[in-house]
Amino acid sequence: MSDAKRRRELGRGERVLPGAWRLRLPLPWPGVPHCNAFALAAGDGVVLVDTGMHEPGSIAQLERALDQCHLRLENVKLVVCTHAHSDHYGQAATIVERSGAELWMHPNHAHMTLAAEDPDAALTRRLEIARQSGVPEEPLRAFAEARRGRGFGIARLIEPDRPLVQGTAIDTDLGTWTVHETPGHAPSHVCLFQSERRLLISGDHLPGRVSLYYDYGFTPDPAGEFLHSLDLVGALGARLCLPGHGRTFSDVRAHIEANRRLVHERLGLVAQAIAAQPATAYDVVPQVYGEPITPMTGNWWLSETLCYLRHLEVSGRARRLEGEPERWQAA
Repeated sequence: MSDAKRRRELGRGERVLPGAWRLRLPLPWPGVPHCNAFALAAGDGVVLVDTGMHEPGSIAQLERALDQCHLRLENVKLVVCTHAHSDHYGQAATIVERSGAELWMHPNHAHMTLAAEDPDAALTRRLEIARQSGVPEEPLRAFAEARRGRGFGIARLIEPDRPLVQGTAIDTDLGTWTVHETPGHAPSHVCLFQSERRLLISGDHLPGRVSLYYDYGFTPDPAGEFLHSLDLVGALGARLCLPGHGRTFSDVRAHIEANRRLVHERLGLVAQAIAAQPATAYDVVPQVYGEPITPMTGNWWLSETLCYLRHLEVSGRARRLEGEPERWQAA
């Protein structure tokens, strides 16, 4: 069945443990059919961690999931976003408006909010990065036509009422959750940890299955930052993870190690691809992923590959050769 004909999921809610509910919210992306938000009991209301993506009918899907947990949007006393990607922040403005809750989010959110403020400039920047990376003109033209005029999955830009930085405390009936900055997947990414119960809300730092993605061009070394964040989260000793995608899981250490192995495997493949002769990032992609770039995978894989090249450059294992397009070679 084609992706266009595949039946979309509906919002679903379920109790994870007393005082915590998983809200499974549909997404329009092939291969990523849903994301998770979590409601945490807090007195006479709930703390809502992440919001789902904004699109037609999306707030009704959130309300449907809440209703299955005997909750209502008006019960939300605080909105906390693990990071500023649209599937975790997109409905924040609507929820805040309906509930009167505050929004807490990390202040380094320009990777999403600047793009949403000026979509044309963001598209131009993305196209220029792709052109410099060796992407041919025809795929670039097709990508530009497909992207132009599309929204960012955000109801309305809204600034956080409080910066969600390292050590911030969030009080719930399950106890106090502390914020741990975990950049890599996104510059604004944080995880929440409840130490007495050893519970981790991981956002997209540790999803239910290993799936790597980094925002390219906003921080010096996203892949290196992600590896460092894996170390930080590993030191917490969590025994149950509530992820931004997929099911909850208890083998937290195994997930951390699986992510670390995959990062190093792909770094090795990138290094191997530029060892024999200089290559563009576009040339490197199929050597890393074992298949050619498609319209569905191109943007994701190119961004990830650029982050690996940048990490190799920062660590002294690669250098970029200026020109049109830009090429990379082993150092």
